[in-house]
Amino acid sequence: MMTLEDLIGLLDPLEYLAGRTPVKEVRALTADSRQAVDGVAYFAVRGYVTDGHRFIADALSKGVGVVVCEEIPASVDERCCYIRVADCRTALAAAAAEWFGHPASSLRVIGVTGTNGKTTTARLIRTMLDRSGVKTGYIGTGQALIGDESIVLERTTPEAMDLHALFRKMVNCGCEAVVMEVSSHALVLHRTEGISFYGAVFTNLTPEHLDFHATMDEYGSAKQILFRQVAPDGFGIVNADDAWGSMMAGVFSGARLFCCTVGSQVFGCTNGSVVRARDIEARMDGSSVTVQMNGRACRASFLLPGLFNVMNMLEILSAGVAMGLSLETAAASVADVVSVEGRMEPVSDDSGLFSAIVDYAHTPDALEKVIGALNEVRPAGSVLIVVFGCGGDRDRAKRPLMGGIAAAGADHVILTSDNPRSEDPEEILDAIASGITEGSFMRIADRADAIGCGVQMLRPGDLLLIAGKGHECYQESKGRKSYFSDREVAVRALQERAD
Repeated sequence: MMTLEDLIGLLDPLEYLAGRTPVKEVRALTADSRQAVDGVAYFAVRGYVTDGHRFIADALSKGVGVVVCEEIPASVDERCCYIRVADCRTALAAAAAEWFGHPASSLRVIGVTGTNGKTTTARLIRTMLDRSGVKTGYIGTGQALIGDESIVLERTTPEAMDLHALFRKMVNCGCEAVVMEVSSHALVLHRTEGISFYGAVFTNLTPEHLDFHATMDEYGSAKQILFRQVAPDGFGIVNADDAWGSMMAGVFSGARLFCCTVGSQVFGCTNGSVVRARDIEARMDGSSVTVQMNGRACRASFLLPGLFNVMNMLEILSAGVAMGLSLETAAASVADVVSVEGRMEPVSDDSGLFSAIVDYAHTPDALEKVIGALNEVRPAGSVLIVVFGCGGDRDRAKRPLMGGIAAAGADHVILTSDNPRSEDPEEILDAIASGITEGSFMRIADRADAIGCGVQMLRPGDLLLIAGKGHECYQESKGRKSYFSDREVAVRALQERAD
């Protein structure tokens, strides 16, 4: 519980209307009018799609006695208390932290941000710390992990109330740290406002979410927010091979900065440690590399293929060192970790004669990197088949780019649906196909049929890449979500192929 007086003091409002019979206690906080009942304080948050101010009347009809808003309605309910603030999202973040007793202050919070690689990097940092005796939670794409418990999440970075509830649960379960994926949406929409991060990791920045951010500069500025929130004694890790890495390093004011490079460092790391990869050996079943850091060298092996995963591993090991592990201990703790679900995840039939790779690659850069990684390690004379599509209502400009990338890197391309959402799947395929200027391709809108066709084309030794959805277990079309798993469809088709 929280008294109304405490809530008002916490929010420092621009204006306050007391109401005829002001409530004395607040029993819950919400930004969802559907959860509004007597005793709840309703925060009229302005969202990306909807504005919570539109639902104030609905919240009042359900008995809400406290409304936190940026604009007091022209017609007020005299029974209600109105608290006007400059930004409802910032206010909700502050109230949520207070409500749950500021649990983040009892955790070393490590944020991982970037266009691609967040999930692999965050999950392996969590595994590394757990195995090294630091009980660590995880919050990210699709789920939160607390000990052996998995909690389904709708967003990569939850809203403030859900986020601090997870932090409280982690503290109660004995966690000392948490690794969380921090999306650019969450940063701009203040979901992580007020959190003092112990560490920040930047993986890369490539065109994505430009329907939300409008420009790459705006997208990059959103990512910078994480590095501005690092505690004075905290650490930062940046991909020094990425042109946007210097932008993150430029606003970092913590104690320790690690600049990771696999050989194409694009900016000078003058105020931090350079972490280099040498003698890289890439194979289909994994990679090995010599890691140089602070005058030390360590040979590290891991079960993730591709040069982009070498960068992920450098950042993972840097996080381990920043958290007090030796480089050798950090490397040993992740040497046998298999791929994260839906990230370069191999699937095959029982005999292993035919195989496929399921990957979340849904941006031009990610698709190019995954195709490049598979071309580096596939057997001579083998064929690479790629099945992919693009989501509806998102970044239309990337569609022809991804078509061109797939055609240039694969032997056979099958275009199919991803999550068409409100769009016509065939029109999405038209846009992807417009970027294919040479080579042949097929288009099969039904995703299960497309995967089945790719499997039927396989010969022993060939590779099939199924890209775009990865871990997702649904397909969204015309406002409905139906169950769909690339992995399950592929396994079934592969088994039928072998039989």
